[in-house]
Amino acid sequence: MIRAAIRAADALDVPYCIAVVDAGGHLLSFTRQDGALIGCVDLAIGKARTARIFDKSTQQLNHLAQPGADLYGIQHSNGGAVVLIGGGVPIVYDNVIIGAVGASGGTVEQDIAVCNAAVAAIAH
Repeated sequence: MIRAAIRAADALDVPYCIAVVDAGGHLLSFTRQDGALIGCVDLAIGKARTARIFDKSTQQLNHLAQPGADLYGIQHSNGGAVVLIGGGVPIVYDNVIIGAVGASGGTVEQDIAVCNAAVAAIAH
């Protein structure tokens, strides 16, 4: 998964931080490519953890957390460790969420693409 995410990041020519968490939200794997922003370390891990603890992509959660939406204020839960920036995606295998991946380094759309490349690799 990490290798697939790295290939996707390399294709974008953007240095990335990429994190994978297990079903319990605990960090399993992490990489920081040369040149990736130091601030992206915590963001990648936080995105992965958020996607797992709520079993939704961070992009979906972002939309649900807007003022007036059902989950408005959710970012204050879990000790404020919830990251509502796109780039965190649950990993589903055999219809079971087994973890999540988070990526940070580019635009939100790029971060999501890097995550999707990682998740797609699990099917192979």
